[in-house]
Amino acid sequence: MELKRVVVTGIGAVSPLGNTAQDTWKAMVDGVSGAAPITHFDATNFKTQFACEVKGFNPADSGIDRKEARKMDLYCQYAMAGAIQGIKDCGIDLDKADKNRIGVVYGVGIGGMNTFEDEVGNWARTGSTIGPKFGPFFIPKMIADICAGQISIMYGFHGPNFITSSACASSSNALAEAFNLIRLGKADMIVSGGAEAAIVPSGVGGFNAMHALSTRNDEPQKASRPFSASRDGFVMAEGSACLILEELEHAKARGARIYAEMAGAGMSADAHHLTATHPEGLGAKLVMANALEDAELKPEDIDYINVHGTSTHVGDISEVKAIKDLFGEHAYSLNISSTKSMTGHLLGAAGAIEAMASVLAVQNDIVPPTINHEEGDEDPEIDYKLNFTFNKAQKRTIRAAMSNTFGFGGHNACVIFKKYAE
Repeated sequence: MELKRVVVTGIGAVSPLGNTAQDTWKAMVDGVSGAAPITHFDATNFKTQFACEVKGFNPADSGIDRKEARKMDLYCQYAMAGAIQGIKDCGIDLDKADKNRIGVVYGVGIGGMNTFEDEVGNWARTGSTIGPKFGPFFIPKMIADICAGQISIMYGFHGPNFITSSACASSSNALAEAFNLIRLGKADMIVSGGAEAAIVPSGVGGFNAMHALSTRNDEPQKASRPFSASRDGFVMAEGSACLILEELEHAKARGARIYAEMAGAGMSADAHHLTATHPEGLGAKLVMANALEDAELKPEDIDYINVHGTSTHVGDISEVKAIKDLFGEHAYSLNISSTKSMTGHLLGAAGAIEAMASVLAVQNDIVPPTINHEEGDEDPEIDYKLNFTFNKAQKRTIRAAMSNTFGFGGHNACVIFKKYAE
């Protein structure tokens, strides 16, 4: 069968850099860091006392009914707010739309950690004296799939509805699933993206116990420094991003604005380690190759890679090896950047926010930077002849952009967006 073409017609975001997609993108281009001391809880006694939190978020301001918001964990509120933006941005007339052909596919790595901590903490404090007492919304607020359900309920979308959960690759996998559903003719439009809100004591404490987080408490805004020798771990972040994926002819029929075309997606497994990437980047190389094959593109067709680039020692090195192995000499013609240097690591929502950045890079011909690199802070295991777009955004024609995400368990996902052309 002939596969249908898929385009991006709407975007939305709630991020550490801004509570809209436009504000987030502007901050990325300007090289702004979203890191600051943690305010969600008292982190005084934690090894890491900072994170990239969403700032000034009010669900009511985002279009979420106050009563309904009380039934949602924070991650779900972020998901809803991003989706509301994306659906509005795509300009569809919902009164005329066939809602049986509109679905929701989101990526969530963890889910309702805030709710779980609150409910179990309350039980631990009182359970021994009054017996178990849990709120009636405990389970539906906590479960990771509920954000897709809540979005469909709000709009009456009856199409495919589920979430993908593959750690930090979750929302890239969601985009890939949404892409495939549309090009196979199973839906006309999918509201896709990812959400996460894990900046809670157990989240920060758990990652600290793994020695995964930066502990640069005296300079939070400089803590996420991918590809620099002094990097010491990633910076936790929270938020959501939404991409409205739509079948091309459906979009054209309603006169939709098209940001970019989704060209392909790839998946692979490292099959190596519980948390570490393969040291030679074998899974990363395979997933990028798979995405290129799916998109029917050559390595030379890619101008920009939004890398996973978490600012961890092994991960940054292995991804660079994979890029050099796959792209060969063309690797030196690419722009590479890690927007995690600014947003922090949104965990299950990382793929969505970075896919959005890739789409806007293609649309605007601007590569957002990798901030926080200082002269003399070079890692001897990293090839600095590559263009990491350090510290300042760069203008260039971007015909196609690739976005990589890798998750604990060896889950790898890669998505590619290209300029739309008839």
